Amino acid sequence: MTEGVAPSARLRLHPLAARRDGDEWIVGRVATGDFVALPPVGVRAVEMLRDGLSVAETSARLTAETGEELDTLGFVRDLIGLGFVAEVGGQPVPSPEPPPPTLPRLLPRHVRWTLSPVLPPLLGALVLAAVLVLLRRPGLLPGYRSLLWNPHGSLVLGLGFLAGWLLLLIHECAHLAVARATGVPARIRLGTRLQFLVMQTDISGIELASRRHRMTAYLAGMAVNVAVSATAVLLLARTGAGTTAHRVLAALVLLAVLPLPFQFMVFMRTDVYFVLQDLTGCRDLHGDGRAYARYAARTITRRRPRPADPSLELPARERQAVRIYSAVLVVGTALCLATLATVTVPTDVTMLVRAAARLGPGHPALDRLDAAVVLAVLGGAQLMWLLTWWRGRRRRTPRRLT
Repeated sequence: MTEGVAPSARLRLHPLAARRDGDEWIVGRVATGDFVALPPVGVRAVEMLRDGLSVAETSARLTAETGEELDTLGFVRDLIGLGFVAEVGGQPVPSPEPPPPTLPRLLPRHVRWTLSPVLPPLLGALVLAAVLVLLRRPGLLPGYRSLLWNPHGSLVLGLGFLAGWLLLLIHECAHLAVARATGVPARIRLGTRLQFLVMQTDISGIELASRRHRMTAYLAGMAVNVAVSATAVLLLARTGAGTTAHRVLAALVLLAVLPLPFQFMVFMRTDVYFVLQDLTGCRDLHGDGRAYARYAARTITRRRPRPADPSLELPARERQAVRIYSAVLVVGTALCLATLATVTVPTDVTMLVRAAARLGPGHPALDRLDAAVVLAVLGGAQLMWLLTWWRGRRRRTPRRLT
C-alpha cells in the first residue's frame, strides 16, 4: 500500500489532533498514542489531505503557497507508515486495532476533579500538617528499623510486597486518572527499568494537552505517594507506641516514601524524566541521549569509521540538553548496574541460600514456612522481571518528519 500511492489518490485520515509546540506541531492519534513532530508545512499538508484534496492537488497548492517543490508523495507514505491513514483511494489501509485502555469504564467526567487547581494546595496542607507533627514529636520519625517491624522475615517481606505493589498500582492509577480526565485512553502494564521491575502507564496522548495538565499527569503518582506517607504520619501520632498498628504504620510511611528517589533517576524514563523532557522541549531525550553517548564513546576510543554527531540533526534548543543528559545517562546507568552487581545480587543470593537451607526436615515447621515465603517472594519477583524484560515493550515517543 505504501509503495502504490498514486498522485491522484485521495485519502481518508484517522481522527488526528494537534498542538503547537514552538516552531513545530505535535500531531497524532490519541487512540493509539502515535505522535509525530511536524513543521507548519506538514500540518498544512495534513489539513489539505483531510479536506479531500488528492496527493497531486495538495502538492500543487503547497508549492504555490511556499514557493518550494515538496515531496508530498513521500510524506503521504510516511503518514501511512505511522498509521494515520484509514483509506487510500477508497481502499482501506490495514492497521492493527488500537490497544484497549485500562479501566475502559472510567470516563473523563468521572475523574475531571483530578485536574482541579485546588488539589495542590490541599496536598501542601496535608504535608505541612505531617511535618508539624514530626517537629513536635520527633520520636515518631521512622528509621530503617521500622521496616523490620516483625521478627519473622516472611511477614516483613509479605507486607513489603503487598503494600509496595498496592502503592505502585495506586501510583499508576493516579497517572491514568489524570490522563483519562484529558481524554487520553492510557494503559497500565508491567515493564522494566534496568534491573527494576515496574508498573508503567502509557499516557502518550498527553502530548496534546496543555502544559499544566501534562505536568499534573507526570507528577500525579508522586503526589499520591506523598499523600499516603503524610496520612500515615498523622495516623501514627494517634496510635500507641509499640502496638502492631503503630509498627505497621511506621513501615507504611517508609514504604510510601522510598519509591520517590527512584523517580529522580532521570537516566531512566521515570516520572521526573518526563518532566525534564517536557521542560527542555526535547522530543526523545533518552533516545537522543543514548545516540549521542554512543557517538561520544566511538569518538573517544577512535573507532572507525568515525560517525557523524547525531545531535547536529536536532534543533539548537535540544542539542545542549541532549549532550548534558547523555553524561547523566552514562554515569547513572553505570552506578545503577554497579549497585546491582555489588549489593543487590549478593543480598538476594544470600537470602535465597539461607531460605533454601531452612527448608530441610531438621527445622521447625514455622521456620520452613518462613523460608518458603522468602523463596516465593524473592524468586517470584526475579521471575516476573525476566518475563517482563523478555517481552521488551517500549514506550512510544513523538517522531519528527521533515
